[in-house]
Amino acid sequence: MKGSLGLAILGWFALGAGPLQASVYSLPVDGSPVVGTDQSVKTADEDTLPDLAHRFSLGYYEIIRANPSVDVWIPGADHEVLLPGRRILPSTPHEGIVVNLPEHRLYYYPKHGPHEKAVVITYPVSIGKMDWRTPLGQTRVIAKIKHPIWYPPASIRKEHEKNEDPLPRMVGPGPDNPLGDFALRLAAGKGEYLIHGTNNPVAVGMAVTHGCIRMYPEDIAALFAIVPVGTKVWLVNEPVKVAWVEGELLLEAHPPVDAEGQTVEPNLQVLSQMLDEALGDSRAAIHWDLARDTLKSANGIPTLVGLATDPDETPAPERQAAATVPHRTR
Repeated sequence: MKGSLGLAILGWFALGAGPLQASVYSLPVDGSPVVGTDQSVKTADEDTLPDLAHRFSLGYYEIIRANPSVDVWIPGADHEVLLPGRRILPSTPHEGIVVNLPEHRLYYYPKHGPHEKAVVITYPVSIGKMDWRTPLGQTRVIAKIKHPIWYPPASIRKEHEKNEDPLPRMVGPGPDNPLGDFALRLAAGKGEYLIHGTNNPVAVGMAVTHGCIRMYPEDIAALFAIVPVGTKVWLVNEPVKVAWVEGELLLEAHPPVDAEGQTVEPNLQVLSQMLDEALGDSRAAIHWDLARDTLKSANGIPTLVGLATDPDETPAPERQAAATVPHRTR
């Protein structure tokens, strides 16, 4: 997307469309992979966490994991709810569409002109459930479909028949169509995979689909309007992301899934390797207990787990008590 028209579209999206707070971030000019900020909001008496998730472009489990002590359906009035908005970008090219499956989040990097700021737009998504996993790898958008018709595959109809909830062979556009009003078709070998809307917004942010990627209705409408056919798409599995920024070591963890889409235990050895790679030749004091707890809690919030140290510096007593240890790679 080039020229002033592109920026106008983004400005309209950020200020007037979809959720009250669109997730559009300028990419740091220093190459840092960290964008956004965390915020909070006071609940009204009628609010639920899924309501707030939808309003602020968050997913179902994303807001719940960030607020473990808050009742999901009856949080009550004047309760402070954390809106997690700080993110470490996936380690992919900053191009096209990136869907990080464990994070249940899509990132879009629009093309920009030489004098325009590079931005990333991010949305919560639903992905394939355990026995209908979303495939990994690089693909592309091959078609844009407005008011799609849904032809339930035989396997899905069979599943519904077992549950005594038979499906028709075709579902036309309208409120009963689970594809919503817009769809992006992906090149996916023998199967067909879509990025599409939904008639069940509460489920956005869950692993509930039959392999497709599901978005809030207003999010897919905004994405549909600005994504051209041919856009590259990366489907990745990055449950753990690490960033070394201005002397701070940040760790962001999401519940990991294996190749079959099942949640698995976090790998502490892989964590150590990732911290090594992030630090390079730098030296840092890492709070290993906090790093392990962050990995296991997998709440998706970037957490400070290490600080830069001078090679000749003796850690302060309070840091020693926190069980940090100097760490250097190579």
